[in-house]
Amino acid sequence: MCGWSDWEALLKREVIGFATILDLTSAAPSDSRSHDTYNYVAVFSVDGMHGSDVERYIALRPQSTIAQLLETGYEYTNAFTSAPSDSFPGTLAQFTGASPKTTGVWYDDAYDRTFYAPFSETKKHCEGKSGAEVVYDESIDYNSTKLFSGGINPANLPQANIKGQCQPVYPHNRVRVNSIWEIVEAKGLATAYTDKHPAYDLVRGPSGKGLTVGYFPEIAAVDSTVNATIAYDQLHVDAFLAWIDGKTPANSEVQGRGLSGTPALFGGNFQAVNVAQKQSGYQNGSLAFTPGLLTALDFVDRSLGKVVAALKARGVYDDTLVIVASKHGQAPINPALFRKVDPKLLASSIGVNVSHITTDDIALIWLEDQRTLTTAVANLKNARTALKIQDIIYGERLKDMDFGGDPSTDPAVPDIIVRPTLGTIYTTSTSKIAEHGGLSDDDRHVACFVSNPRLKKAKVAGHVTTRRVGPTILKALGINPRTLQGAVAERVALLQGF
Repeated sequence: MCGWSDWEALLKREVIGFATILDLTSAAPSDSRSHDTYNYVAVFSVDGMHGSDVERYIALRPQSTIAQLLETGYEYTNAFTSAPSDSFPGTLAQFTGASPKTTGVWYDDAYDRTFYAPFSETKKHCEGKSGAEVVYDESIDYNSTKLFSGGINPANLPQANIKGQCQPVYPHNRVRVNSIWEIVEAKGLATAYTDKHPAYDLVRGPSGKGLTVGYFPEIAAVDSTVNATIAYDQLHVDAFLAWIDGKTPANSEVQGRGLSGTPALFGGNFQAVNVAQKQSGYQNGSLAFTPGLLTALDFVDRSLGKVVAALKARGVYDDTLVIVASKHGQAPINPALFRKVDPKLLASSIGVNVSHITTDDIALIWLEDQRTLTTAVANLKNARTALKIQDIIYGERLKDMDFGGDPSTDPAVPDIIVRPTLGTIYTTSTSKIAEHGGLSDDDRHVACFVSNPRLKKAKVAGHVTTRRVGPTILKALGINPRTLQGAVAERVALLQGF
């Protein structure tokens, strides 16, 4: 089992080994001028938005901002986010160019066999047997009932022995490879990012220095309704507009001197579509947007319109590459497929002691004793019908999957991944009809497009992953994409057209 320093050394060897053989180029649409560099990149995730949602929306709203952006842009109609499709690996796919096997981040609620529970729980510093849940959500705030409570409370973080000292593991410490944000910042260019928890400190990368400005209002502090989430998302939009004008919102986390103009790289996410999909989603039969989902999409579209208008008013629109790439989709799209299974039934069916189970429309299982793997898998197979299991991934197959890893050598890798049938969620919640995190196309087939007045409209039908977003951003800013360690390690190409 590898410790912290062992993994640092391993990743360095991988990056050096692949750097000499990787070709990050890809054929461009024949009428493009996308090889030009840009002074600015604005990157946004509409959390939950599928590739199919883009087509359906512009059919309903042909004069929308999204439709206008696509008139001078490339739409990647067969784009897939990370597996698993949780927000954390989905975010890192875009910003490191890598999957969980390389980043070490499998979920925002995961487990590590070498970590220790937070000091706030145990009042101890790395004592006793190692192995702890690794949770990076609102629970690590000082006070998650407030939009701004001071950011991350280090006492609420998991702990690890790093170079002989017990230290709290911040989200950015968890990532094993660098991020585009720290690469851009290290070039002396300004960066700014916003997301739903202070835990999105994650994007800063291992150095912790990737953001000139971080802005992280806590979404758990607001009601989980579409209207309340739209009001919350407006905070992100206001931040985008402030950054374009070279200003910094109150309650920001500022590094160095902060902003002196429009940051070279800025962006963040929208949550309203995600919430609307979970609460009302799509209409039975036609799969048309429900009113709640359409309201959320219209808000996102108006917000993108405000960003475009602000870029034009600042005189930088022609020099800005706009990227929209969802960090995750949502399953099921078809509400008739929705089913619930109590996660307690899953836990009891395993039949052996487990260290941790993460459940959504997927289950990640870390066993207490890895020698019980065969028994656990056999028990799950016997409960396949009751648990609505489509697939059980473990052993050599888990090692060989493009996102997989070896739980016998990597302390972050789960021993078993359970993929339920499409539409099945391991939950007892009565407030949602969809979820993300799983391996289905509904989870992973996401919206992905780029736009700039220099580009000519094109649809790219070839399969792409959102891991290509990161190296493409670096190339667009005139920075060598081979400096992105995760993309190098996984031989990730640029988006077609770049």
